[in-house]
Amino acid sequence: MSLLETSLWDGKIYVNGWREGGSGAADSIEPATGDVLGRYGVASVEDVKEAAAAAAAAQKEWAARKPEERAAVLRRAGQLWEEHAEEIQSWLVRESGGIGPKAGLETHVAANECYEASALPSLPAGDVLTTNENRWSFARRRPVGVVSVIAPFNFPLILSIRAVAPALALGNAVLLKPDPRTAVSGGVTLMRIFEEAGLPAGLLALLPGGADIGAAVVEAPEVRVIAFTGSTAAGRKIGESAARNLKRVHLELGGNNAMIVLPGADLAKAASAAAFGSFMHQGQICMTTGRHIVHEDIYEDYVAALAEKAKNLPVGDPKTGAVAIGPIIDERQLKRIDSIVQDAVSAGARLAAGGTNNGPFYQPTVLADLDANNAAWKDEIFGPVAPVTKFATIDEAVELANNNEYGLSLSILGDVGLAMQIADRVDSGKVHINEQTVSDEANSPFGGTKNSGNGSRIGGHQANMESFTELQWLTVRPEIADYPF
Repeated sequence: MSLLETSLWDGKIYVNGWREGGSGAADSIEPATGDVLGRYGVASVEDVKEAAAAAAAAQKEWAARKPEERAAVLRRAGQLWEEHAEEIQSWLVRESGGIGPKAGLETHVAANECYEASALPSLPAGDVLTTNENRWSFARRRPVGVVSVIAPFNFPLILSIRAVAPALALGNAVLLKPDPRTAVSGGVTLMRIFEEAGLPAGLLALLPGGADIGAAVVEAPEVRVIAFTGSTAAGRKIGESAARNLKRVHLELGGNNAMIVLPGADLAKAASAAAFGSFMHQGQICMTTGRHIVHEDIYEDYVAALAEKAKNLPVGDPKTGAVAIGPIIDERQLKRIDSIVQDAVSAGARLAAGGTNNGPFYQPTVLADLDANNAAWKDEIFGPVAPVTKFATIDEAVELANNNEYGLSLSILGDVGLAMQIADRVDSGKVHINEQTVSDEANSPFGGTKNSGNGSRIGGHQANMESFTELQWLTVRPEIADYPF
């Protein structure tokens, strides 16, 4: 049985069930071919207001449900991600431009996110506190109420479900605004899964749209917490709006992640890890390896090995199943990537591989000999580009790694003892020793420092509990207290 029925394309809005209205419909475009995959309803600001009101009303009954009832919905959702994995993966391939294994990763993680979230309702919900008064004193966790989740295009399913699932499990309602380029794989699939799992109506609303809808789901008075994944520039605006409205905001933003390759590292394995870190999903990942910091003794051999990897990775339409690199999400991003590469070469970088495109497909690119002021080194490219520079001393490697506005993920390849010392000196939300920079698990805290966000706010029971609940102080006396008035 198909999960995504033909009614998906009738231009209706998904607010408390399908209904007429909104701002019309938009096309879902396949980036590899430009073909229209279908049409979906686009939300209006009025839809957001209606959805927020419905969510606030539905949330009270949901929060009062038995923990085992909420857990059962999340467990069933996890099963449904597995049962419908093949169909959903086909959408992830065609709508987001990801290769098959990447789509498989997304459905696998989506199931695990729901399974992990299903344990949250039965976790301890607070603490018994000491007190100097003749009373009991407690700190208990309560749902925040309504949560807005704003997710990007690159991992549309994972980056939606990792906030949606724990927020729902902990008794909240959710307004979901996916990137309009991936509104089906990052939005409609979640709605259908949770409908089938038995989630009551009104608790999850799908609100596709542009910046006006993003602003509306942040500013709706019923919303108390915003979970945003996207660019640092957009995150700043959302953070400013949330601060004005006294709302909590969890920001997972950009990254320009470093890989330090130590002397004596296995060159073949290092090049393999580096290619995966820089070229996986066309480099369109916040954790992509964006800076390769390589010891001078192996620098030239490393550049040559990485360039050879880049030249031999098959590039093309991922629905053929025979490629490692798919299309860039749209023409605007393609032009930005190429502009950064060409400007880098003009500024003195050596083009060791790539630097060209065939339609929407950008060749895996290796840039060597960059200085610290080159934009291809400083900025997040969000494309299949591997900038490489050398270091002589460990102090220099640490300085190169830290000298960047971002602090999301960092990789160190080689001697573990030396890597441990470096790990203690770098400013990064995640450090991976003898792995590349791209990694995520449902039970692990995820977030970054500096301009990569405001810390680990998603992943693992502790971060999720802190993100999607409020602490309430509760005291109880055996009888009414005596007061001096």
